[in-house]
Amino acid sequence: MEKIVIIGGVAAGATAAAKARRLSADAEITILEAGADISFANCGLPYYIGGDIKSRSKLILQSPESFNEQYQTAVHIHTTASRIDRENKIVHTIDSRTGEKKEFEYTKLILAQGGRPIAPPLPGADQDHVFKLWTLEDMDNINAYINDEEPKHAVVVGGGFIGLEMTEALAKRGMKVSVIEMMPHVMGIMEDEIAGFIQEELISYGVDLYTNKALAEIDAKEVILNDGTRVKADMVLLSIGVRPTLKLAQEAGLAMGAAGGLLVDSTLKTSDDNIYGAGDMIELEHRVLGKKVRIPLAGPANRQGRIAAENALGKKHEYKGSIGTSIVKVFEAVAGITGISLKAARAEGIDADAIVIHKENHTSYYPGSELVTVQVVYDKATGTILGGQTAGYDGADRRLDVLATAVAAKLKVSDLADMDFAYSPPLGNANDAINMAAYVAENRMTGYSPTLTINELDSYLEEKKALWIDVRDVFSFEKSHVQGAVNIPLELLAANVHQLPQNQLILVYDQTGKKGHQALRTLVGAGFENVINVSGGFISLSNYTRAVKPLNFVLNLPAPEAKTLHESTQEVVEEVKKEEEKAVDTTSPIVIDTRTEEEYAYGAYPGAINIPLDELEYRVPELGSKDRKITLYCASGARSAYGLQILKAYGFTNAENGGGLARMMARYRSSGN
Repeated sequence: MEKIVIIGGVAAGATAAAKARRLSADAEITILEAGADISFANCGLPYYIGGDIKSRSKLILQSPESFNEQYQTAVHIHTTASRIDRENKIVHTIDSRTGEKKEFEYTKLILAQGGRPIAPPLPGADQDHVFKLWTLEDMDNINAYINDEEPKHAVVVGGGFIGLEMTEALAKRGMKVSVIEMMPHVMGIMEDEIAGFIQEELISYGVDLYTNKALAEIDAKEVILNDGTRVKADMVLLSIGVRPTLKLAQEAGLAMGAAGGLLVDSTLKTSDDNIYGAGDMIELEHRVLGKKVRIPLAGPANRQGRIAAENALGKKHEYKGSIGTSIVKVFEAVAGITGISLKAARAEGIDADAIVIHKENHTSYYPGSELVTVQVVYDKATGTILGGQTAGYDGADRRLDVLATAVAAKLKVSDLADMDFAYSPPLGNANDAINMAAYVAENRMTGYSPTLTINELDSYLEEKKALWIDVRDVFSFEKSHVQGAVNIPLELLAANVHQLPQNQLILVYDQTGKKGHQALRTLVGAGFENVINVSGGFISLSNYTRAVKPLNFVLNLPAPEAKTLHESTQEVVEEVKKEEEKAVDTTSPIVIDTRTEEEYAYGAYPGAINIPLDELEYRVPELGSKDRKITLYCASGARSAYGLQILKAYGFTNAENGGGLARMMARYRSSGN
């Protein structure tokens, strides 16, 4: 009879025990857990502290008693494995409560000890108001401290997944939160512009960010940074990383890997044929890089636990490795990563490129659409997808899963371009964001649309002189633009190409990158040879600038719009009547903006009145004389063309379509206004 001993519970260990029981009805299965809890939802801890999860009991997935009842597994909590006698196949343990020593025989041993939060040896780190978050006990200690002491200022040290989730949780508990991060930006594993999107969300909710700075000392009411900055802190959360628990394995003489974890083969077997490893403590194969890495994530740990149990019971299930897919939600913003970044790819000697697009998560005409950002990293020669990142308020998770599937299946850019996705106006687009990203990547690969991501562009511009052309509308340009850029709205570009220098490097950008591509093709068609479209347009430029200070261009951004935790997540548009009822001029020429109220509020032709196209027909009586001079316009000229048909149908004889806003503004300026 097999005697399976598993050291460690939670994700990998508890999963291994459950799988082992399903495979074998008569195996003797034992779990040795050093802590008090055998199986709990450690990923849910921040959400209990923040109040999203109301019931603590929901975080407890299994108790020792329920686990034994369901899986006939002997569970020993508060039991620390002190030594492995590999020759005699015995695990020696100590009960941390009583000091009692016990021995457990095994035929197969599974190590699933996970990791532990890194505790820096800093002055003041041992004070009562300094915490880490890893176990239910840690969670309870934090919650009790907040309830009892009512801290007003919190400092989170570390801008990774747990750090940012706890930043939101502490803000929801009414604290002013500051984040200290040694890297140039939070979420150091993500591209600068993706991290910039998250940073803007943090700043919007009043979080103070101290990046490129390290914690030096913790006092009773403040922390001191390595540059001397002092930050108020009634409580401190240390979240600077996790170190694998390896002491037991090292002392047993098991082989360690170059990445700093327990070395296992494709069956998760260690250097001892009778011992397997799973979870955060092991090294695993990165499916893109093809080398051993450490990826401490719950998903891979659960799968490894299953596979380790199978192989310990005689199966031969090979673990294919991981691509490191992970995602974070901070307030309302979401960002995720899968595979490898462009920087990581090039560091490994892979000839890779990347593109970024921003597209609505569902059709723009259906209410509630939000832009979702998709970055795709691919091998230049083959088009194979190497990785990707996504960000947004709705739909980022869905697109990340598609990219993760593409990376795992070694799909190519062309595969994504031709892939069918679920479409309905409330749920998606006929051309999904993933399709669009693939189209842009194909255009870059073929040279049809020379493109650079913002990270690449910032480096590329070193010691180069470039003419920036902003093809957005004048109102967007006036709010913020790259220093020195020339504003030529796309609709007016073709008529003004003769004014541009033929032999100079030209960089074109719009809001999202789409019209930038159109502008590039216009310039190429006019004979310009040195033109680059800024991938992701102004949104990418601004997100990048939120994360790091550009070295080779200047973009001054206004402060993000302030948000509060108490406002409704659904934006409500209020109708504001600027004038009370009064005598109306029904004969003088008028300009009608047929866009929506939201578009009109963003910026409009001087003196124009807003009558959205959907309202025009029943507001015809307001327009007065049928021979009145009426000029209609919209964003592009399409809606105003329909508006003109409506007016003609009602007998208006002196109405015209002024076209898009850009043309109207050009007309206004040429008139000397």
